[in-house]
Amino acid sequence: MSDTEAPVRSRRSRRGRAGRQAAGTQAADTSVPYITRNIPYYEVLDDDGLSLIENNAETILEEVGIEFRDDEEALQIWRDAGADVQGQLVKFPRGMCRSLIQTSAPREYTQHARNPARNVRIGGKNTVFVPAYGCPFVYDMDKGRRYATIEDFQNFVKLAYMSPSLHHSGGTICEPVDLPVNKRHFDMLYAHMKYSDKAFMGSVTAPERAEDTVEMCKILFGDNYIDEETGKPKTIVTSLINANSPMTFDDTMLGAAKVYARNNQACVVTPFILAGAMSPVTVAGTAAQSLAEAMAGMAFVQLVNPGAPVVMGSFASSISMQSGAPTFGTPEPALVLYIMANLARRLGVPFRSGGGFCAAKVPDAQAAGEAVSTLIPTALAGVNFALHTAGWQEGGLVMGYEKFVMDADNAGMMETLLKGVDLSENGQAMDAIKEVGPGNHFLGCAHTQANFKTAFYRSPLADNNSFEQWESEGSKSQEQRANAHWKKMLSEYQAPELDPAIDQALLDYMEQRKASFPDSNIS
Repeated sequence: MSDTEAPVRSRRSRRGRAGRQAAGTQAADTSVPYITRNIPYYEVLDDDGLSLIENNAETILEEVGIEFRDDEEALQIWRDAGADVQGQLVKFPRGMCRSLIQTSAPREYTQHARNPARNVRIGGKNTVFVPAYGCPFVYDMDKGRRYATIEDFQNFVKLAYMSPSLHHSGGTICEPVDLPVNKRHFDMLYAHMKYSDKAFMGSVTAPERAEDTVEMCKILFGDNYIDEETGKPKTIVTSLINANSPMTFDDTMLGAAKVYARNNQACVVTPFILAGAMSPVTVAGTAAQSLAEAMAGMAFVQLVNPGAPVVMGSFASSISMQSGAPTFGTPEPALVLYIMANLARRLGVPFRSGGGFCAAKVPDAQAAGEAVSTLIPTALAGVNFALHTAGWQEGGLVMGYEKFVMDADNAGMMETLLKGVDLSENGQAMDAIKEVGPGNHFLGCAHTQANFKTAFYRSPLADNNSFEQWESEGSKSQEQRANAHWKKMLSEYQAPELDPAIDQALLDYMEQRKASFPDSNIS
């Protein structure tokens, strides 16, 4: 490099930085309530391969069966439907579950937010990015790893609300262990309702907590709770009903599923699988088992209330065959994800999977690499409800502050990818090519000036300056920039307006319900 190149690059860097900063302050809010894809699906199996997986799933349902444990009502529902119930084991006539699902389950549904502009459409070509879920710990680079509190929970709700690439407020973003385990669902639900106006998830850890969710939704929506056209409750929560893999549903999940189904609320029926421990080690075997478990759960929901929204879920990770620890970002779960997305489309239901998974303990290169290795298949496969998009760290044990905003940044890139190629007259840019001609540059042409604010995705975290500029600004790592970014977001947070009467009614309900039973141990 010549002696003159460094100062030239430095001047260019300063001009470019000033331009980016100006564009950042002038750019209009281009956020959308959810993504509608304009690129093809990526598929890894042909019709024969998918038919083989479907046939194997039917064999599992017919010959192996699914246990519905400790819920006599659920077993009676299956008996009445014509299934073979042997104790707690249910075996299904071939094609029974598929028929129940395809007869009444909606292909798409709207989940309503208290701000109608934030409603999300789940299914079809739509993708909804959702924060991570269920972490008992939180991490930030200042305080390190620690148990989560309700303040952390509220912080993440606020961060999700302020992240345009996250379309949903999520559910149990982290477990506030400073509150009694049997009452913390009230405060978590209230945080979603108070500090955000995006759609959110309901409590599933006990049937009565699902009932509390429904009652609080009724208060939040008031006269708007019932859909005028259908006369049914609007779908306000989409909630996670996990199979206890392998091939088992327990009474807790079944109880919550019945509550939500009877109230027309959506259930994401998800086998939770660590392949090699909870399913076979092979991709095809895991896919067949996942499909069987999911179909049994979705068919059950349709028996409880035909037409209640269901989402076919898939959570399939691999494990280290040396240590038994779960691994993330590896190719085999990506293959399962691609297959399951295709199977969901063939079945005719929305699909949930993917996210920003990693096993890393801090938001480092491992965290970023593993998360992106999961998020890209999530986008390409056609996931509709992408739970765990942002914040997942240490195999789901930790919700990371820095990781959260890093993942949200990646979700924004996926949104741009899914929009596809603009083939409009402006997108073709022939006027720019004609204006500039050979040997000149496009920086000053009219087309560039008209489009520079929105032409390219602009990361709020990545550093694209020269080495000298980066060094002069403190030589900050991505983690350090992310740390400053989430703090800035929280400092600028402003709560969406909530009717004071509704707010007070929610508080009154919570106070009355909390007083009606004793606290359990905080854990």
